[in-house]
Amino acid sequence: MLNRVSMVIALGIPLSLCIKLIFEKKNIRKILQCFTYVLGAGVLVLYYFFLLKDFTMVSITRYIGVSIFLYLAFLYLPWIGNKENYEFYVIKVFSSFFLTVIYSVVLYVGLVAIIFTIDKLFEIHFHSEIYYYIFLIVTGIFGVSLFLAKIPQHNCRIQTENYPNGLKRLLIYIVIPLIIVYTAILYVYFAKIIITTNWPVGLVSHLVLWYSVISIGVIFLIYPLINDNKLVKHFTFWFPKVIIPIIIMMYISMGIRIKAYGITENRYFVLVLGLWVLAIMIYFSFAKRFKNIIIPISLSIIVLNSVFGPLSSYAISKFSQNDRLEDILVRNNMIKDGQVVKVQTDISTKDKSEINMILKYFNREHSLDDVKYIPADFKLDDMDIVFGFPFNYENVTIRDKYFHYNSHERERMLKVKDYDYLIDMDKLLKKVTIEDSIQIYYNANEFTFNIVDNANMVYSKKLDEYARIIDKKYNGMTKDIKSEGMTFTDENENIKIMYVFNYISGMRKKLSDEIEIKNMDFYVLVKFK
Repeated sequence: MLNRVSMVIALGIPLSLCIKLIFEKKNIRKILQCFTYVLGAGVLVLYYFFLLKDFTMVSITRYIGVSIFLYLAFLYLPWIGNKENYEFYVIKVFSSFFLTVIYSVVLYVGLVAIIFTIDKLFEIHFHSEIYYYIFLIVTGIFGVSLFLAKIPQHNCRIQTENYPNGLKRLLIYIVIPLIIVYTAILYVYFAKIIITTNWPVGLVSHLVLWYSVISIGVIFLIYPLINDNKLVKHFTFWFPKVIIPIIIMMYISMGIRIKAYGITENRYFVLVLGLWVLAIMIYFSFAKRFKNIIIPISLSIIVLNSVFGPLSSYAISKFSQNDRLEDILVRNNMIKDGQVVKVQTDISTKDKSEINMILKYFNREHSLDDVKYIPADFKLDDMDIVFGFPFNYENVTIRDKYFHYNSHERERMLKVKDYDYLIDMDKLLKKVTIEDSIQIYYNANEFTFNIVDNANMVYSKKLDEYARIIDKKYNGMTKDIKSEGMTFTDENENIKIMYVFNYISGMRKKLSDEIEIKNMDFYVLVKFK
């Protein structure tokens, strides 16, 4: 409850600032201002009870979306109606923010140094929480007050003659050349894709999307220099046109992924952000004169639409996954009279896996009530009755599964009675020599443990055997295990050995059900007979 209250209060900060900025633009009576603030508080209360009931994916992403919308509105509300110099206004706001951070850090460090010095020199013992309280006061009162005091009034005149030299050099001589080089690399990469016809469906969107968003920010900031610098002029003219084919290639890659697995919220956000980037680049390519205030206004509208309404990420994702489920059911003749019917013949593992993943998605992110064609009271435990096969996501997915086992008594005492030596194998690089003629070898790549006496092999063991025993017992469940479950003994006519494992990690191959051991950390106790 306290987390939810804190989040709603945090949401009230940009909301109240936006209301204040609107009042500064128009002369509104005090009574109406008070009513608007009360209305805003009422909206926050309603948000708490109806839109922030829990911390599910929908609640958190909607909260993030509303926060982004309000902070973007905070950036453009004062300048709506002003025709020029919006870029300088934004630069001044961000300059004020970074200057406030520097002032706050210096003040905090200074106050902490004073308290710490008094504590140590005069033995006046302060509670440790005082440092946290000082942080809250400096950031929440001093920092916020200083930053808001530096926000320009809506009717003030912005001095455009003195563009910050440090920012100017950073953008022109460092950022723009880096973007040009990165663009060239992407073109070479996409040329390789076209030649090999091998599309990396999961990587391309991340390679392109965030670099495109950063590029929009760079064009926004350097636009006031367009008439003063040839590089800026050529960059703002050519770059938006050059990047459009790259964005189209990104959409082809995303289309392959969406065709295979449908739309989810994450893919929706990438898709919509990419559409916004494409629209802005087209605008930059053909507009004779930029109105850069369009950038934050359009982005804020898209963000709000992404978390509310019939075109939101949630509505589109549920529709897409239902459509994907319907295709699978129709393909396997599993729909009759608008309801799922039990499969009559065995269906492919791939179709079972996809049905399981779709139902898992609805159960985890939304509700099974949103799934079409299933009974109203359907539960995942009813899969065998309704679909004809059980819900068992882990067994039908084709993804490899990582596991690790820990001894939860790792720092315990080890009983070394009846043994001659204890060796920490985590510290052993290749070999250790004992009693002049005896050498102990451990190969961490092959997990082989060998003991050689005068060039004669007296003991040899493949230790991944023990890891497979543990994995078979616990069936790939990542967990802490008692020491007895990770301790093994072995011996022959020459040697007695105890292996005490602290940590074992590996990966189970889903296609072959084989396990591959990745790492081991263990002690060895050795007794020579």
